[in-house]
Amino acid sequence: MLSSVLAAESNGRSNFVDIDVAAWQWITLLAVIAAMLLIDLLVIHKEAHEVETREAAIESVVWIGCGLAFTGVVAWWFGAAASGEYISGFLIEKSLSIDNVFVWALIMGYFKVPLKYQHRVLFWGIFGALALRAIFIFAGVALIERFDWVLYVFGAFLLYTAAKLIFTDDEHVDPGESKFLAVVNRFVPSTDTYDGQKLFTRQNAKRVATPLFAVLVLIEGTDVIFAVDSVPAVLAVSNEQFIVFASNAFAILGLRALYFLLADMHNRFAFLQQGLAIILAFVGVKMIIAEWYHIPTAISLAVIAIVLAASIGLSLRYTARSAETELAEEAFHEHSDQPGAPESLDTVDSPRQDG
Repeated sequence: MLSSVLAAESNGRSNFVDIDVAAWQWITLLAVIAAMLLIDLLVIHKEAHEVETREAAIESVVWIGCGLAFTGVVAWWFGAAASGEYISGFLIEKSLSIDNVFVWALIMGYFKVPLKYQHRVLFWGIFGALALRAIFIFAGVALIERFDWVLYVFGAFLLYTAAKLIFTDDEHVDPGESKFLAVVNRFVPSTDTYDGQKLFTRQNAKRVATPLFAVLVLIEGTDVIFAVDSVPAVLAVSNEQFIVFASNAFAILGLRALYFLLADMHNRFAFLQQGLAIILAFVGVKMIIAEWYHIPTAISLAVIAIVLAASIGLSLRYTARSAETELAEEAFHEHSDQPGAPESLDTVDSPRQDG
């Protein structure tokens, strides 16, 4: 009896929920995702326009709210344990996707994409990302089910990625040096001029790709890179394809709005990279030790939420202090040439000594 209990405890998969997903539930999920995409494309953003910060903030709240609300649907259909795995996966994917937003900003800036056309290319980028994530998720779950040792490979890779984030500086990738883009441009005739929101246009009776097509290619390419990190991370908290796909889908659906809200705020998140590294390291360890000890979903959820909140909070506090220091230095330099001015900024900050 004791040996059978220990054997059950040692099986990492036995600690995750095991649900039976009906065909109508998959159809409902895909229909909801398709409806949200169509409403966004054909109603909210039917006309090309520059997305302002207020609009992006409202849309971000709505998208995140939809993702959080689906937790209730998962709980209703499959129970509280399944909803805990869903929300954990949602938070992991949402936090890891923030870096993706900053890479998009770099690509948009390199190709000088007009603001009013950026939403449309990001729409197709998200559409492609959903298809790519589905492939990654189904392949990853299939591998784990057939080969238990894949868990160790995924876990080790997440630890390696976490170490890279901690011990290497941010790399400013030059989109123009992408070998993938060079291959695409070699086989797809392209032009340097935009034609509204079109990915392809005609020049001299010849069909050519506009710069928006190159942007879309790079966005899809970067999503493949990010999916290599994020999909194994979500698989550390759930092995159910429905839960993993739903958490990924709802997390990345709102990335367009988040992009317009955060694209110019990269410098304000000084500790985000370290926070993401801690999250990746945590889920990597969770995946490796799953055969011997299963970290409860509630603890996983708490760790992810606390680390993400702390990294953002510390980043904003650090940015505010840096801004105050810069203002003080500017004020000091403006008055340093005046008679009787202090010799250094330390003199200004130090308390006055009497007698």
